[in-house]
Amino acid sequence: MAQNINPMVTASTTVSKTDEETQNPFQDNHAVTKRLQKELMELMINTDRNVSAFPEGESLFKWIGTITGPKGTVYEDLTFKLCLDFPHSYPFSAPVVKFVTSIFHPNVDQFGNICLDILKEKWSALYDVRTILLSIQSLLGEPNNDSPMNPHAAVLWADKVEMRQRVLMEHKKTESQ
Repeated sequence: MAQNINPMVTASTTVSKTDEETQNPFQDNHAVTKRLQKELMELMINTDRNVSAFPEGESLFKWIGTITGPKGTVYEDLTFKLCLDFPHSYPFSAPVVKFVTSIFHPNVDQFGNICLDILKEKWSALYDVRTILLSIQSLLGEPNNDSPMNPHAAVLWADKVEMRQRVLMEHKKTESQ
């Protein structure tokens, strides 16, 4: 995809992501920092209280995001924290996003890893933090049960009462820690 090509890397060479990130870290870091600062400002002025994200500590490369469970789903009235780690090649490479809050979901494993195409092969440099958080929030209500990371959650998905009980039980694990 053209929007995922890093202009800092010449077209004539084939490099891995780690090579790309180390070619000119100062120039890349400046561009990434500028992009992340812009996204932070947009999130701060956004009036949508269902998603938010801020840098964790001093580094702009690690953020803590928060999403609320969508209304009408087994996640309604629950809040979830996520960790977003941005590579130095962002936005040409997707950030690594994981749930910090324990969650029972067909497309999330026990370590908080998320199976979502826009964080993998369907990533586009046009996506931003808000888009990522909204996509994950949407995934909560509309999982891909055909390719689950948590097969037990995928089986229980049809039974909303049982699923809600498991979701609440899992959510309480984080609250008690």
